[in-house]
Amino acid sequence: MSTEAVQTALGTEHAAVWTYGLVSAFLDNPAVAEGANAHRARRDTTERWLKDHNATPNPPAAAYLPPSPVSDGLSAIAALVAVEQDACAAWRGVLERTDDAALRTSALDALTTAAVRATRWRKAAGTTPASITMPGVASG
Repeated sequence: MSTEAVQTALGTEHAAVWTYGLVSAFLDNPAVAEGANAHRARRDTTERWLKDHNATPNPPAAAYLPPSPVSDGLSAIAALVAVEQDACAAWRGVLERTDDAALRTSALDALTTAAVRATRWRKAAGTTPASITMPGVASG
């Protein structure tokens, strides 16, 4: 059901907002504020969609655990890549579970912008390849 997928996507937006806040202590880069603002806006839009569809948005957790400790700029970038990949996967999940045109448009935009941000962070870290073939799909 699309509501469950949207709740999952909301959870990734909560995690992204939290993670961007965490890494701001390690990265002095305008892209950190831009990413945080984009995820806040997506979170707010997602909460409105849920309310408009008679669902109560899940609240954020008190904290989130990045895949590895964040202690410097490089580990902060790794955390951002991970959170953007998670957002890609969640929004792809929404695309797979709805026929609603407006929701599909919003989910595709969220998937695309998260994929672009992940690519930019991979480039900043010097990771190759910087882009991946199918954002939101687990690699084997």
